[in-house]
Amino acid sequence: MPPTEKTTIPSRDQSITRVIGLISGTSVDGIDAALVEISGTDLDLKIELVAGSTYPYPAKLREQILAVCAGAAISIPELAEMDDAIASAFAQAAHNIQIDHQPATLIGSHGQTVYHRPPGDRGLGKCPSLGYSLQLGRGALIAHLTGIKTVSNFRVADIAIGGHGAPLVPRVDAFLLSHPQEGRCIQNIGGIGNVAYIPPRRDDWLSKIRGWDTGPGNSLLDLAVQHLTAGAKTYDEAGKWAASGSPCLALVERWLNQDYFHLPPPKSTGRELFGVAYLEQCLQDAEAYQLNPSDFLATLTELTAASIAHSYSSFLPEMPQQVLLCGGGSRNLYLQQRLQLLLPSIPVLTTDEVGLSADFKEAIAFAVLAYWRQLNLPGNLPAATGASGEVLLGEVHPGDY
Repeated sequence: MPPTEKTTIPSRDQSITRVIGLISGTSVDGIDAALVEISGTDLDLKIELVAGSTYPYPAKLREQILAVCAGAAISIPELAEMDDAIASAFAQAAHNIQIDHQPATLIGSHGQTVYHRPPGDRGLGKCPSLGYSLQLGRGALIAHLTGIKTVSNFRVADIAIGGHGAPLVPRVDAFLLSHPQEGRCIQNIGGIGNVAYIPPRRDDWLSKIRGWDTGPGNSLLDLAVQHLTAGAKTYDEAGKWAASGSPCLALVERWLNQDYFHLPPPKSTGRELFGVAYLEQCLQDAEAYQLNPSDFLATLTELTAASIAHSYSSFLPEMPQQVLLCGGGSRNLYLQQRLQLLLPSIPVLTTDEVGLSADFKEAIAFAVLAYWRQLNLPGNLPAATGASGEVLLGEVHPGDY
């Protein structure tokens, strides 16, 4: 499919820093690129989205990424080749997003996650292992191909001091989306869902911020659509197919017994749990209820909504006054409606409605994290990741080799 149409805003101040944020999420839908003008530091942080667009991967590369995420074997030479192919696609996205705009001087690239293992006891006796997270699309090659200083590999510094390396955006959310009187949940719904709870911006509000991965976002839905259509479709546009069915609430209640949903934060997850094998188990569980395809999709959608609502009621210090959705799942109108029904007294909106692009918020966040790295400001939030302290995030690769 062609790149999505750019959103553009004319530049007003030529002195501020232009940064490109790049990310491809666990849905592997494509590379989100945001060209952002940034000024300030953290408390006085200001951003302006100049342009945002999503660039699809070449079909063969996307298939390879999804296969590796699902556990397919790959040789070291093949891994190196895929790493470079992803980096080249990211560099091309960085080039494209600058067309017709003044050039950027910095890139923040999250890369493509292909494996994520949270920290925990992995058979090492009383010494819990560090987590492990692998993002492909090496920053050194992006810097080499674009000539622009590139910050990448954001997760490793947090993981090195005991954190999950995820979620990494709550600190950015805090400075861009906090409110002086209202507590907000910023709910990203990508392949995996993650939340940042931002209390009212007063007193020691930063110490009260929380964040964690809530569970499946679009991952199971996309896999189910591909399964049900034999690959003819890759996602349920606006949730229309699911909306034509009825969720099986008994099955959702059964699925919510999964251990992850009851594990207290900080916590993180990925396709390693909510992937192909999990979908196969869901399909097997659904056989007893004789669900048709639309009912099955409605039930999986309900699981995403219910897991979000369950995590709020279980782990938040208090319920928010607003929920702001972002990510691809924010365009799933049926999912938003189901979440609103589960949170009847809390408005469920999108970040668009408070002035920050729901489609490109994650890409904007990595532009900000790269900007903070250049200023030697910490980017993680220990209360969200479980790290032992604040730390600079990202490895810096100079451009103009």
